[in-house]
Amino acid sequence: MHPDHTLNAPAVRAPEVHHPTPITPAGPYAAPVMPVQPGTVPAVASVVLPDGRVVTGYAVTPMQPEPVATPTVSRTAVNVALGGVGFLAVCGGLLMLTTFITALAALVTQLITLAAVIFGGWIAVQIFSANGHKGGTTVNIRKAVIKRNRFYQ
Repeated sequence: MHPDHTLNAPAVRAPEVHHPTPITPAGPYAAPVMPVQPGTVPAVASVVLPDGRVVTGYAVTPMQPEPVATPTVSRTAVNVALGGVGFLAVCGGLLMLTTFITALAALVTQLITLAAVIFGGWIAVQIFSANGHKGGTTVNIRKAVIKRNRFYQ
């Protein structure tokens, strides 16, 4: 890619070495770190493996789990109470739903009754109005004299 420059040899640089800076303690006097010895020396146990090897080590007592605090109220009582709260919420919703359906049915009934009354009134007006009157103006002309766009009988 790049041509090799054989005339100018690359300059040899010394590798840079970084030495970490030790952290000094915040206080003027740092407490020396001392190993803490256990209060009692544990017993040494040896185990013979099936192949004849012997493993020696300190016996470790198993950790005892902390006792779990039992609640003062049983879980069954909590579940029954939560179920009762949920049941009451559902019953309230069902009560509102049935009330809404009843109100909607009453509204539809009233609208149908109103439409029947209005349509029935319109039919009654059509039946009981004057039979000859069909709308518009009817003029019977017999032996009329027309003078200046007026009719005289």
